[in-house]
Amino acid sequence: MSKEGVETSLFSGVTSFWAKLKNKYPNSAQFLVFFLLSNGVTVLQLLLMPFFRSIFANTTLVSTSFQIWQVGTNTDGSPYYIFDYAAGAIAAGGGGGLAYFLAVQIAIAIAQIINFFAQRSITFKSNSSIWRAAFWYFVAYVIITIVAAAALGLYQGPVYNFFMNTLGWGSLGETSADIFTMIINSAISFWVFFPIFKIIFKQVPGNETSGKGE
Repeated sequence: MSKEGVETSLFSGVTSFWAKLKNKYPNSAQFLVFFLLSNGVTVLQLLLMPFFRSIFANTTLVSTSFQIWQVGTNTDGSPYYIFDYAAGAIAAGGGGGLAYFLAVQIAIAIAQIINFFAQRSITFKSNSSIWRAAFWYFVAYVIITIVAAAALGLYQGPVYNFFMNTLGWGSLGETSADIFTMIINSAISFWVFFPIFKIIFKQVPGNETSGKGE
């Protein structure tokens, strides 16, 4: 059999297997697609995060503190903020300042916008109102961002200290910690967003507008 024939046969086999899986286990197939797309979005975030950090690294934003919404205190008595980005470079013992906050949030925002359209069209094949779905997606995004930011304060310091000081990796450790914290952030979003998507991305029988209207 020719190479083209083998490839065609393999493709047909995969297509047939996928069709059977969707028919027999529709929810599992849907979750698998969600999982694959979410991981693609996570990879995108991992690429964007250091890119934006490098852009802001040489600006005064690093020296601009961004610490808001205090919710108690740390074990050492210092204030615990939901968004806690103290002024100064992380390598120098600071929290990255407004530069770190913007790098994180811009990377997440870009990835989640792409995720919204990909999950809606590919995973859930929704044809309900895109504006209504976008509104609830935005609400969920804000809530998840706040929760993830609050959790970040619990592990950010130890993670960066481990990679940069304990392992002695220096700048490589800082980049590794960036990736590790972004993976944790993505994992939180992954498990929370799936049930939310199941609710906001509807398939309306007889609606041929593909979500352009009610």
